Amino acid sequence: MRIATWNVNSLRSRIDRVEEFLARHEIDVLALQETKAREEQLPLMGLQSAGYEIAAAGYNQWNGVALISRVGIEDVEVGFPGMPGWGDPVAAEARAIGATCGGVRIWSLYVPNGRKPDDPHYVYKLDWLARLREAAGGWLDGQTALVGDWNVCPTDEDVFDVTQFARSTHVTPPERAAFAAFLDDGYVDVVRPHCPGPDVYTYWDYYRQRFERNRGLRIDYVLGSPALAARVTGAFIDTDERDPANGATNPSDHAPVVVDLA
Repeated sequence: MRIATWNVNSLRSRIDRVEEFLARHEIDVLALQETKAREEQLPLMGLQSAGYEIAAAGYNQWNGVALISRVGIEDVEVGFPGMPGWGDPVAAEARAIGATCGGVRIWSLYVPNGRKPDDPHYVYKLDWLARLREAAGGWLDGQTALVGDWNVCPTDEDVFDVTQFARSTHVTPPERAAFAAFLDDGYVDVVRPHCPGPDVYTYWDYYRQRFERNRGLRIDYVLGSPALAARVTGAFIDTDERDPANGATNPSDHAPVVVDLA
């Protein structure tokens, strides 16, 4: 089975790219983040005619997550147990959706950005990760994949120049500790062994030709439970999908991450 995760930065804007990506790489399950629409607004007809089922959660033009599967979608769950909310009044955001696809429990996750280390949204981010860890601890014994945009660079190798982020989110010790806690619990970064070394990124800001100069961040991950990690036979980051020179429409600022399971 081949699974992938992709922060698509508006599914309505990039539906053609998504359909072409699924066909080109023969993806069985695709987890999307930042779909930026309510479910009834999503252009799903082409995906459905290609044999895919879709489960989506979106409440407005912000956030939004989805799972696209041609190996079935069962037991769909929007939001994980204990997931904190945001706003005034506090409400759940469309940041997590889980389903069983081809025998694998897959969670599409869009971790809050945090904005700035002294911002309330940063506190929300850390709380969100802590609550996710609590929930995910109960999923370790099964075939589980936690995939998506984590908005964390776990090590200095995962950012093009860590000195430029001295006063920014994504690289602070509490964020890194929150991510490392999942690994300490037993989840495995199943992509890193197949994409070793520095300068291996999944996100490049549109600003000042960051992609062309490879000034990127690695913030999109597939964390697998031990049973799932044992099935991984390969993984890659489709950087061509981020290249502005490819395709008839503008790319997302993220590249898809693809994982193969035996």
